[in-house]
Amino acid sequence: VMLVGAALVNGIILSPVITLAAFFLLGSPFDFVTALQLQELARPNHPLLQELLRKAPGSYHHSLMVGNLAEQAAEAIGADALLTRVGAFYHDIGKTLRPYFYIENQVEGQNVHDRLDPRTSARILVGHVKEGLELARRYRLPSRVRAFIPEHHGTMRVSFLYQKALEEAGDGAAVDESAFRYPGPKPRSKETALLMLADGCEATVRSARPASLEEIEAIVRKVIADRVAQGQLDECGLTLQDLDRVRASFVTTLKGTFHPRIKYPEPEPAGVASERESANAEPAGAQDRMRTEASASSDNGQTNRPGNRSANEPNNPPRSAQSHPHHD
Repeated sequence: VMLVGAALVNGIILSPVITLAAFFLLGSPFDFVTALQLQELARPNHPLLQELLRKAPGSYHHSLMVGNLAEQAAEAIGADALLTRVGAFYHDIGKTLRPYFYIENQVEGQNVHDRLDPRTSARILVGHVKEGLELARRYRLPSRVRAFIPEHHGTMRVSFLYQKALEEAGDGAAVDESAFRYPGPKPRSKETALLMLADGCEATVRSARPASLEEIEAIVRKVIADRVAQGQLDECGLTLQDLDRVRASFVTTLKGTFHPRIKYPEPEPAGVASERESANAEPAGAQDRMRTEASASSDNGQTNRPGNRSANEPNNPPRSAQSHPHHD
């Protein structure tokens, strides 16, 4: 009996405890990530996420939106949805060091890059990848989560700054194109590729403010086609069928997030509304006087008409009949 009891205790209680302890103790040295670790990293009270929320709230909100978008697409194609969501939460942590250089953290109409030359601006924007990796290592994020930081941009070019540099230089040969590219690597997994696509679609839709479902679909198609044309998805293992499912998932999620909204009129202050009601309301006595005057005016009109003579007025023939008698 004692042996049976010991076996039950060992099988039911000790084995799970030992297994969990082994995951936590061996996870960091051997750099593999478990679902439990991912669940812990997904908690909003993680120090890195709290820092992102305080210093770069726009980037924090963007990360949540992109995480939801990419997670739904991961489920649609059978990728690791939890890893995708957690990677999305941390992909922009490098923006905490200089948050106001990124559009989502700026006040509309006040862009600091307007006062900088394109090369300097590109160096700052591209630099958030390196700075994010340094933070991720400092906080000991698993390598599979760290991979989302550089791979979600791949080797893409900061196009709008590159075009600005070309316009200012006037000579394309004078502009170093490599200074306007992210260091890479390109996405090497389906999960990081989904983040790249979700990041581009969410940012473009938010900027364009589409007014219809058709416009959202057009934006999603364009972003995906652009990443394919640039060869950014060559190493991630996504198939054309996967991309079609990803596109449908993105459109469904974005439709619920960026649907057109009715613009309601601003309510009037209580004092203004009361004054208008008082001005439009007639006193009861004035309304009675108006009805009396209207009745009297109607009676006078009937009395003064030519066909309505009083009883005392002589019944003389019309002047025309007296002046021109009729002759047979």
